[in-house]
Amino acid sequence: MVEKQVLCRDRVRKLPEQFSWVDQRLVRHEHVRRCDCQGLALYLMLVTVGDAEGLSYYSDEKAAALLGLNGAELMVARRQLLDADLIAYRRPIYQVLSLPVLLPRGGAA
Repeated sequence: MVEKQVLCRDRVRKLPEQFSWVDQRLVRHEHVRRCDCQGLALYLMLVTVGDAEGLSYYSDEKAAALLGLNGAELMVARRQLLDADLIAYRRPIYQVLSLPVLLPRGGAA
């Protein structure tokens, strides 16, 4: 059995103030614009199957089969989530991260 270990201790997700594990800032802060439908499907699957720290270790084969993706499509979806700073990944562990703080447009904090 694979031992799950937190990949990013400072980004362990916490239950947002609203009612669900899917943080509303995903939409409000336009994180969704950084991924296509396959990337967002992978994100939703990871949020759904992750433990309290956002960790899961679904194999590429299992994740692809659940989402109806081939291996290359799964890799692209995972790369989108990594580039968007929404997940950490070190095979075989995924970690859904707390959402990054985005600066307002124009760059001023």
